[in-house]
Amino acid sequence: MNAPTTISVDQNSADPTPTDLEIVVRDERFNRGTSPSRWWAGDAFGTAWHNALSATFPRGEAFFIEAVKAHREGANPKLAEEIRAFVKQEINHTREHIAFNRLAADAGYDIAAIDKRVEEMLALTKGRPPILNLAVTMALEHYTAMMAHEFLANPKHFENADPEVRDMWRWHAVEEVEHKGVAFDTWLHATQDWTAWRKWKLRSIMMLIVTGRFFKNRWTDALNLLAQDGITGWKARWGLFKYLTVSPGVVRRIFPAWLSYFKPSFHPWDHDDRELIGKYEGEFSDALLPAE
Repeated sequence: MNAPTTISVDQNSADPTPTDLEIVVRDERFNRGTSPSRWWAGDAFGTAWHNALSATFPRGEAFFIEAVKAHREGANPKLAEEIRAFVKQEINHTREHIAFNRLAADAGYDIAAIDKRVEEMLALTKGRPPILNLAVTMALEHYTAMMAHEFLANPKHFENADPEVRDMWRWHAVEEVEHKGVAFDTWLHATQDWTAWRKWKLRSIMMLIVTGRFFKNRWTDALNLLAQDGITGWKARWGLFKYLTVSPGVVRRIFPAWLSYFKPSFHPWDHDDRELIGKYEGEFSDALLPAE
């Protein structure tokens, strides 16, 4: 078995990232074979929500990579190593969601419109201060970490999913939990000369903006995908609402973690949930990249 790429990060008053944290690059591949049934998540609403999410990841994660890399100059060696591992993980996630999106397309879903809208939205970020892109990345990385925690902690989300699709989402979730502090620590580095008020104000405003756009766009995307299954009107809206807020209820369940982002002293590792990584990491042990 190859040795993992390992990064240890010091803990201090501004950065409670665990000192013994390991960021491991797992070079896994999924969904290269026969497509599963059209409703891979066990129901149409789970299928629509996860297809809508996945359709945004290839361009979105490329954006995350560039936003973090833009602020790596002058980073201490530990943070620089964190960023390199983050980039490797996100490149692999992009590749696997391209494969997953192809799976959705093969099953008959048209997700090209979602990708086009993401492309158009990202085009609007050109020319604006790079620190804003990092603030957006930091907020969205908090979303991915919250959902990753929920997906790993609550097996109900994927209990009826195709096994290989389930494995892909769990693999992605493990690495999102693992690198959940990288964008935030890069932000602390990039804004080290800012006042605490200025830092809190910008990241809080950006989280509110990101939250509004995230749910508006994913809701629209999911409803469009449901319409492709012939589910429209109140039935589509009510079913999607119940899926997100009642059972399995990912939005309801992540709300406390979302609210914690607004604490002035917030850091992603205030909640150390590495036990979830340990619960699944053995399943991907054959895909570890060698250390450099």
